[in-house]
Amino acid sequence: MSSRVYLHTLGCPKNRVDSEVMLGTLTEAGYRLVQDPAKADVIVVNTCGFIESAKVESVEAIVELADWKRTGRCKKLVVAGCLVQRHAEELARELPEVDHFLGTGAYQDIADVVAGAQAARLLVPDPDFVHSASSPRINSLPAHTAYLKIAEGCDNACAFCIIPRLRGAQRSRPIDDLVAEAGQLAAQGAVELSLVAQDLTAYGQDLPGRVRLVHLLPELCRVEGIRWIRLHYAYPRDFPVALMEAIADQPKIVKYLDMPLQHSSDRLLRAMKRGRDAAFLRDLLARLRRTVPDLALRTSLIVGLPGETEADFADLRAFVEEQRFERLGVFEYSAEEGTPAAEMPGQVPAEVKRERFRRIMEVQRDISADHQRAMIGRTVEVLVEGRAEETEHLLAGRHAQQAPEIDGITYLNDGVAYPGELVRVEITDASDYDLVGKVVGRGPPRPRAQLPAARRAAPPRRRGGLTVLR
Repeated sequence: MSSRVYLHTLGCPKNRVDSEVMLGTLTEAGYRLVQDPAKADVIVVNTCGFIESAKVESVEAIVELADWKRTGRCKKLVVAGCLVQRHAEELARELPEVDHFLGTGAYQDIADVVAGAQAARLLVPDPDFVHSASSPRINSLPAHTAYLKIAEGCDNACAFCIIPRLRGAQRSRPIDDLVAEAGQLAAQGAVELSLVAQDLTAYGQDLPGRVRLVHLLPELCRVEGIRWIRLHYAYPRDFPVALMEAIADQPKIVKYLDMPLQHSSDRLLRAMKRGRDAAFLRDLLARLRRTVPDLALRTSLIVGLPGETEADFADLRAFVEEQRFERLGVFEYSAEEGTPAAEMPGQVPAEVKRERFRRIMEVQRDISADHQRAMIGRTVEVLVEGRAEETEHLLAGRHAQQAPEIDGITYLNDGVAYPGELVRVEITDASDYDLVGKVVGRGPPRPRAQLPAARRAAPPRRRGGLTVLR
């Protein structure tokens, strides 16, 4: 009987893609994948090392899963990913129960490491690998949605960020390779692709022929079966008008953009080495909204960078009130060893960072509630995910401006729908982050599928007569 493997992933969607390549590599080598670590002969943990809280979460997961070597059938524990790339030798000393450590440039070697009795305990080469369409990969999301990692690494030098040390320099994948992988995902049932990279708008700057993101997008739009293409992690330094126009003009590119801005204070933007000032950011946001009607903007911000004064924070809060972002995430600054910001004077106390986080999110909650209420009465296209977690009487889905795993849910309480189907939904109710609606139109029927549970759910405010097709 083939050995059984369980893989636990932490961190961002880019890390998830690495895990999916490891899953594909192990499966191709004859290993059987299981969902329960108690049944696994081999356990793999793909870690995150971006900020302190992620490191703590990763170590806790390793220690917890290591217990299956004592109480279960697990014979080999492998730890991979960003935390290993950053702290391999320290981890090897502190975690003797781990059999192998793989850095971010070695995950394609997972099957050889697991199978080899003489495999090195530490395998941490320079982070210069990037997978291709020919790499085996198993999509770990429901078949109708997938991430497409278009580049690896980052050439930016943000003062707070450790990613270039963990992932290496920018390495863009060729257009034909990305189109090939998109076609493979579509053939497996994907109708939605979320494009991810450390810096999406830097795509192609390292390729010959002056290739850029604006050249890739039309080619992906031609892939048969793909209906939605979503853009994540679009660094704001270089965003040409042609790219804005492509988002506006291509029907398959959803009117949603994830653009991390980090702050609005010129003084802190300079300290962060972001390369642009607040006037540039405001102008860019205004041009985006003018060029792309009905655009939903997601951004992320950092509170508590060293030297952030109450005046800087007031500027940031006013910026959030002024821009009224449809989606917003806030991080409390984490001092990461090896970054310039960790050595800056004026480190902000943890309780001040927590309070500033809370105050920004209070503002954003009201803004989000206003955006949500404005959706009532509109009819939108919704991608059906599956049953709502808390009740079989509701379906959960997402409209085009709700990204998988990070944004809200649209609950369907009336009508007929399949998981993986795109349906027209009239929005009838809204909470701060989620919506409720009824199915009012369907496209051509899709093959019937096993009905999964939605990944996240919050209690909706009313129910109706939903018909679930099995």
